Amino acid sequence: MSHWCWGYELGINEHDVVIGNEAVFTKPWKEALNATDRGEPLEKGILGMEYVRLGLERAKTAEEAVDVISSLLEEYGQFGSAVAGADVEDGAYDNSYLIADTDEAWILETAGRRWAAKQISTGSDSISNELSIRHSWTKGSDDLIANAISHDWWPEEREPFDFADAYTDHETALQVSRIRYRRSQQLLDRFTDDDDFDIGSMQRILRDHYEETFLDGPKFNAALPDFLTICMHSSPAKFTWGDSVSSAIFELPANNTDFTKMWWTPGPPCIGVYVPFYIESGTVPAVVSNAGTATREIVHPTKVAEDEAEDGSYWWEFKQFLESIKGDDYGRDFKMNQKIVRSRFDELESKFRHQAINREEKARELYDEGRTEAGREVLASFTEACVSEVRGEIDRLLQILPR
Repeated sequence: MSHWCWGYELGINEHDVVIGNEAVFTKPWKEALNATDRGEPLEKGILGMEYVRLGLERAKTAEEAVDVISSLLEEYGQFGSAVAGADVEDGAYDNSYLIADTDEAWILETAGRRWAAKQISTGSDSISNELSIRHSWTKGSDDLIANAISHDWWPEEREPFDFADAYTDHETALQVSRIRYRRSQQLLDRFTDDDDFDIGSMQRILRDHYEETFLDGPKFNAALPDFLTICMHSSPAKFTWGDSVSSAIFELPANNTDFTKMWWTPGPPCIGVYVPFYIESGTVPAVVSNAGTATREIVHPTKVAEDEAEDGSYWWEFKQFLESIKGDDYGRDFKMNQKIVRSRFDELESKFRHQAINREEKARELYDEGRTEAGREVLASFTEACVSEVRGEIDRLLQILPR
């Protein structure tokens, strides 16, 4: 959960429903901002991260999550600041969602109180910070087309109707999203055609900085970005939204004998270690759930205090580790240090993937014997051991990295 709001950017529930959200910038969003600028009172709605939480709380399938979020959206809307400490003008946005379960996936995209959803039964897909559903969708708002026409967002006589074109705010630049979206599509197409596609392949995609493309990665280093990449880094020029906050891969079971896993790392995945977390364990290590100096008190998003580093917070340990790897504000040591870090972290990730097989087999034996608590403890202690090993490796790396 975000330290300052009642919601998540991504998550999984006990029914193996997975949801992640992205900000999108639409014509209804722009109309609401303009009305706020004119001093008109506007009713606030539910934030996108809170819709993620509600979908996970109430749905047993991906399609049910689509229905939960879309029905609440039509009733309550979604306008309000979704950025800690920012006012509505700087923190509001509409949302798109990638929703999946063990059988299928959905893309749900919203614009104000309207929405369109597309079912994905085969292949792969992705979302970024833009509307992507265009001429066809599986389900959507009853008045989706009529509303666009009535607002002069779409010519009545023009066919076929294009949801993304009609509802996108074209005065908001798409470079924040377009190149990342197309790169994710390219890599998914490349890797999913490979019979060896696995968790390691997905980790490779999420760490991408456009290596081996005509861009050939950033001119200087990934921590001094020239453009927006899948693995995000803050820019002194302020054209990015900062560093990737965290990254997750959800591994859903193919059968009842496998365990659901969330492979998660704090911070930009290019300097991270994906550790397995299990729904069945019912817990996470305390150091992982700890924020920094922030509390979990209910505070209005525009008034929440900025979180700062504090001992005993896994996320903040990675944040400080990133700054050490960079060396200075321009990341002049990053390229050299990242190679050292990845050589060790890649070994850890490979080790964790292989250890997970043995630990899960042991946990399954205990579950089958009816020793549920013992099985949970095997999974929980494995995650705890992985996190502890990562923290120890960070300490060792900090001692040997060139300064």
